[in-house]
This record gives sequence, C-alpha cells and structure tokens, in this order.
Amino acid sequence: MNFLTTPRATSSRLSSAVTVSLAAGALLLSAVPAHATATPAQIATSKSTGVTYLKSLQAADGSYVTGGGLSNEWAFSALAAAGTAAADVTPGGDVTKNARLVYRNQLAAAGWPGTSPVATDYQRGILNAYAAGIDPARVGPGRNLIADAVSYWQTAEPGYWGPSANFNGTVFGLLALGGARTQAGGQRVPQALLDSSVTAVRANQHTDGGWNYTKAAGDPTELGTGSDIDMTGAAMASLCVGGVPNTDPAVVAAKNFLKGKLLASGAFNAMWGVNTDSNGWAVSGLNACGINPQGADFTSGTGKTPIDFLISQQFKPGGGFKYQPSDTTPSPYASVDGLRAVAGAGFTAAPPAPTSAGEPTWSATTAFTSGTAARLALVVDDGTGALKVCAVTVTPTGTTTTLGDVLDAAATATPGGCVTSVTPATGGGTVTALNGTANSGSSTWKVSLDGATATAATRATTVHVGDTVSLRYGS
Repeated sequence: MNFLTTPRATSSRLSSAVTVSLAAGALLLSAVPAHATATPAQIATSKSTGVTYLKSLQAADGSYVTGGGLSNEWAFSALAAAGTAAADVTPGGDVTKNARLVYRNQLAAAGWPGTSPVATDYQRGILNAYAAGIDPARVGPGRNLIADAVSYWQTAEPGYWGPSANFNGTVFGLLALGGARTQAGGQRVPQALLDSSVTAVRANQHTDGGWNYTKAAGDPTELGTGSDIDMTGAAMASLCVGGVPNTDPAVVAAKNFLKGKLLASGAFNAMWGVNTDSNGWAVSGLNACGINPQGADFTSGTGKTPIDFLISQQFKPGGGFKYQPSDTTPSPYASVDGLRAVAGAGFTAAPPAPTSAGEPTWSATTAFTSGTAARLALVVDDGTGALKVCAVTVTPTGTTTTLGDVLDAAATATPGGCVTSVTPATGGGTVTALNGTANSGSSTWKVSLDGATATAATRATTVHVGDTVSLRYGS
C-alpha cells in the first residue's frame, strides 16, 4: 500500500497486512452548550500562527519537497486554505526562490517523481500544484499531471485508479480529478468519469458507515470490519467533491460514523489513538461536504468540538501543531493537516491571489513546444456507460495540435484500447465513427475540451496544451 504519498503523520501508523477494528466507547453526551465552539478570533489566530510555522519549513532553496516519501509539499494546501499564496512564500525575501516557482520546476523535471511512480504520486502533485496556483495540466510543455494520473485508470475495474487493493489511490484520484478545477473554476473532467469513481467509493463503504485503506468491495467480512477515522474523512470528501450532495445516504452514514467516534475533548477515537492528523482528515471531510464541524452533531457534552481539539494541539506562539497531546514538539505533517482543517478546507484549496508584484494567480505553460512530447488526458464515452480513459502522448509540430492527431496517437495510449478505430482516418473532417460506433440521426460524436460546451467532433478541432479531451456519443 502506498500510504507514503498521502499526508499522514508517520509511515509506521499503517500496515496493509492487518485489519484493526476501531475501539468502541466514544463519548457524545446529549447536552450541547451554546458557547461550545472555537470563536472566529481563535480560528483567525490559529490560521495566522499556523502559516508562520509552515513558512519556517521552507528550505533555503525555496523548496518544500525535501526527498522521497512524505514531504512538506502538502503545506501548499494548508497555506492556500489559510489565504496565503505559495508565490508569496520566499526564503529570506528572495522572490527568485518563491515556493510556487521552485515547486513548479520540481514537478516539471523529467526525473520527477522517481523511477517507480505510482498513482498517488501524481494525485498528490495535482492537489498541491492546484493549491499553489500551478495549473496541474499545464505544469510545463512536457508535464500534464492530469494526464499522468489518468494513465492509472483500471480498465478491468472501471472507477479505480491504480491497483484496486490500494483503495487509497481511488479516493485520492477522485479528490484530485474532481477538486482541481480549471483556471476559470470549472470542472475539467466529464461528470461520467467522476461518477465511475463515486460508484467505486460507494462500493467500499463499510457497514459502520466509514472506510478503510484497503479494498472492501465484494467482501462481506471486510465490509463488516471497523473503519478508520482518517480514511472516512478522505472518502466522504471524495464523494462530495465528485458531486454527491451531503444529504446522500452514504455521506450521512459517514457523518454518523464520525459523530459516534467523538470524544469529550473534541477529538475522534482514532485507530492509532487521539491525534491531530486523524482529526484533521475527519474535519477536512466534513468541510468538503459542507457539514459544520462545530455544529450540534460535533459538539461534545463537555462543550468541545473537533476544531477546539485541533487548536488545543497548536503551540503558542509558534503555530505548529503536535501530533499527539503528549508531544512536546510540533510535527510538520500534523501542522499541515491541522491548519488545513481549521481553515475550513477539504484536501486542497483554490489558490489565493498573490500579493507580490507581478505574480498572477495562476502559473502555467500556454502552448506546446514543437517537437517536445506531451501528454493529454482523453475520455471516450460511447453512451453505454463503458468509458474509455487514457493518457495520450503527442509530439506536436506547432504550438497547438488537432483532435485528429490526438485520436491517431491514442492507438498507443496508456492504458491501451482507448481508441481502436476512427472514421475518417485522415484529413480534418467530421468524426463520423469512433470505436465502431457511427453517427446516426441526432446521435453524433461531440468533443469538449476542459469541460467546455461540447461541439461537433472534427479531426481539425484545435487542441491546446493541457486540454482534457472528452468525446461523447449522443444527441
């Protein structure tokens, strides 16, 4: 299981070889004092000091990525949630080493993320690039994180991203593809693609209303085991990011699971004991679903909420969060998870506008580089519900390419089988048949780029760098 690529406090907390039932007996008393919640002033102070601490984690070269496995790059999601742009975070005021610029260069490097990448590497990159104000589909001429992530589509198990046994990858795939909007704030991938992963997440919900890191779908024994607080927060967030309302029975069951694990202190009775990261993930799940973590459902009988607990874990005046109540030093990962949750975010956040002169809200490449191979995400929907999803590598001869060139290149896409035939096979005319499905009456092939209004699909349709290409058959 690749848990190192998600923002957990320590890799020793998880073992894929065992299933641990959650301890019972969480306290949720009936009396709910009206004065129980953390105040806006307390939250504002928590955000301000938390940002100060996260800024202290920046290396002298401007980097937040310090090596393999867990790294401080998750700070971008917390900084954005707290209203601080990554482009404004600099080591000693050196704007040439601002955090966004350095992170973009790292993501764009040919050797990133290493020699044996997995799905969650790219999902992590998408969530943090987005929060840093880097268009994840346009990191550079040769780096499209959306396409990189899409290449992990499981053809034999539609809706899953990466090996289905690592259910974590499917949850974060949905969080990344649904949460990383376009620069204009639109949904860049078709809803049908999100729906397929929503179906997979639903199938893995345990009978207690929560989720765990391993696949449970189709296994009654596994579905009956106790769920994990952290993964329940992430999974419920993925459903809501994927378009599921918070009134949906699956989300309500997840909320009730968390409610049942609330302790008198405002902490959740987590699998590894009371800790900031578990509370942070749970609160981020509630935030993503528009459920108040300081409402009546999440105020204990002693007048404490999950936000109260998180703020109690924060060092004053330093701003860092400790992992467990008994700790005497702050944890970078706990500080990220804690701040992001207190600031009201899910697992990423839209980038705030930088205050530094000349820095735009978004940093992105705007054109292909002729002769440089580039990836594009392609989704083909023939109307039967059997999606074809892949990453297509094109080598453009100019600053743009065409739909015809994308479809031709899809013959060798990852995963394979995305496009098996196109009519016409050459030229720039209207696409009259794709994968054996031909235009008939009002049912025709249409194309949408980055979620824009669909138009008639022609081989001559212009495709730009980073576009998510969606083809759909229907009226």
